[in-house]
Amino acid sequence: RLARQLRKEERDLLVLEAVLSHHPIGISRIAEVTGIDEHKTRYSLRMLEDDGLVDPTPNGAVPVDGVAGRVDEINAGLDALCERVDDLKRYGST
Repeated sequence: RLARQLRKEERDLLVLEAVLSHHPIGISRIAEVTGIDEHKTRYSLRMLEDDGLVDPTPNGAVPVDGVAGRVDEINAGLDALCERVDDLKRYGST
């Protein structure tokens, strides 16, 4: 279950990276750039919109103002998660 969730999060971050690099950018172009199916790209864009990271425009998705700070928060959260995973690996070890 965790591995499946991590793949989804990775896909969302790949889509965010495409928006940051190529904005404004549409679903078809994101799919082309990332290699992600269009229906999964559409879902990831919706999640990124819900998270307040991208905005839809008539010309395609664009990053919201202040997205760099939000990306820093995401990265800090990932670092904390990695530390938790390392802690979990210690269980059962003697």
